[in-house]
Amino acid sequence: MKEILVCGGTGCISGDSRLVHDALEQELSRQGLEAEFKLKYTGCHGFCEQGPVILVTPKDNFYCKVAPQDVPNLIHQLKEGKVYDELLYVEPTTNERILTRHDVPFYKKQQRLVLKNCGIIDPENIDDYLSSGGYKSLHKVLKLQPEQVIQEIKTSGLRGRGGGGFPTGTKWDFARKSGADNKYIICNADEGDPGAFMDRSLSEGDPHAVLEGMLIAGYAIGAQEGYIYIRAEYPLAVKRLSIAIEQAEARGYLGKNLLGSNFDFSIKIKQGAGAFVCGEETALMESIQGNRGMPRPRPPYPAVKGLWDRPSNINNVETLANVPVIMEMGSQRYAQIGTEKSKGTKIFALTGKVNNTGLAEVPMGITLREVVFNIGGGVSDGKKFKAVQIGGPSGGCLTEEHLDLPIDYDSLLEAGAMMGSGGLVVMDESTCMVELARFFLSFSRHESCGKCTPCREGNTRLLEILQRIVEGNGEMEDLDRLQSLGENIIQSSLCGLGQTAPNPILSTLKYFRQEYELHVKNKVCPAGVCKALLSYKVMEDKCKACGLCKKSCPTEAITGEKKQAHKIDVSKCAQCGVCMEKCPFDAIIRG
Repeated sequence: MKEILVCGGTGCISGDSRLVHDALEQELSRQGLEAEFKLKYTGCHGFCEQGPVILVTPKDNFYCKVAPQDVPNLIHQLKEGKVYDELLYVEPTTNERILTRHDVPFYKKQQRLVLKNCGIIDPENIDDYLSSGGYKSLHKVLKLQPEQVIQEIKTSGLRGRGGGGFPTGTKWDFARKSGADNKYIICNADEGDPGAFMDRSLSEGDPHAVLEGMLIAGYAIGAQEGYIYIRAEYPLAVKRLSIAIEQAEARGYLGKNLLGSNFDFSIKIKQGAGAFVCGEETALMESIQGNRGMPRPRPPYPAVKGLWDRPSNINNVETLANVPVIMEMGSQRYAQIGTEKSKGTKIFALTGKVNNTGLAEVPMGITLREVVFNIGGGVSDGKKFKAVQIGGPSGGCLTEEHLDLPIDYDSLLEAGAMMGSGGLVVMDESTCMVELARFFLSFSRHESCGKCTPCREGNTRLLEILQRIVEGNGEMEDLDRLQSLGENIIQSSLCGLGQTAPNPILSTLKYFRQEYELHVKNKVCPAGVCKALLSYKVMEDKCKACGLCKKSCPTEAITGEKKQAHKIDVSKCAQCGVCMEKCPFDAIIRG
């Protein structure tokens, strides 16, 4: 039987993929084709830029930007055993229509281990997960000793996918050796980085993989209870995880003596209110306990004294979803993927000024150039590459000179960035690096819990300095203040939020200092972004006095009669740039 797999990830849902699915269901019923085609509403396929997308098996024909009105023609072609050419992906450089998903450049360089089920199975159907090999790893694990399971994870080289990359097996070992009657496994699904949606898509597209990873971790450390901490802004992920828990309980994969063993394990969902600081593990535990999400001093570490003062192990969604993969393929085979110190694959949310936005799972060690230009299809609108922001607000900016840098934990740290959860934002020449640093710091400052002085006060002072600079009131001493204050905040803050908040400033100061100096010395924003540093003027020899700029000006700053070159009153100008956009003769320039 052929399968029609419609993307039901959040991105495609926003593009009306549910209407596409319903239209397919009605058309298949109308033509009596339900026995010939199996229709599935899946998780995210990853290629968000082209949504809504559909995959038709067994040949894996890939259709994109599908609308409900396309359905009758699509079904007609499928019924005839043909390919519907008009909906195939078109390679922009060659204008060639690509037949299968495997040949689409966005997917070609990927190695989808963790995402292998996303876009393939129905995330709300446990039988689909089982038919893809789901819970086989759990069956295998229950025949091993907990110490053997931990050793497998150590041998695999798996490191935490949510931040600094701490070795997962070592973390489990600490919790295993902490003596207590009750321990906890916590899944951190509180993904709050701007532009990041890896954990969200995994939870939506393959929720049972997350549960299976938690079960294996629970067995390994001797825990009986698990919590999934997920932000309430992820309603679809919450829904599908809840369904998965109910189904797993009904089939004996959760509960007492699961699968006939002596292992008891239950999972609850705790919805967070969207505080970024609750991505820090001790603040997260405080939130689960019903307190305000504020980090605790460490030590003691959660492996010794965690949730309700019991030993606890916290991993993020992607880390846990790697666990069944490792147990299925074997730790040594898994360890052959990646680099010496960064094993396996990493999922990146590729966003920003890039042609192909979406989720990409790639082997560790792949270069930034391959991700941005091969998978991402290069910078959009034909503009020049400027930088990538990697690791979200906690990360740093890397430049053109880093394009051939291998993506692994240690190489990124050495370059002044970090892996973080995997957000990767591409920037072109129209991006102001000073404003970018101000934006990310503004986010981090707003999300600070305020518990420790370095983060609460220090980041406020950093933001004030950056605000002065983008408003044209900066001085050269401000650059030294940003550097020294940022370094002090990193050294003295209580938790990871404060310890990484200055990273975007320090990395942009390191690689784009000239841009800061232009803002300060020349009162110029070379990217034309900082409004306070912009001015506009009319080039009289080019002005045709058509009046379009005058009509569009919201502050009536433009004057001039017919057949007379117009002028801009700088005192009234709001620096909005509408006049320059509207002028058909390129007569208005930034002064």
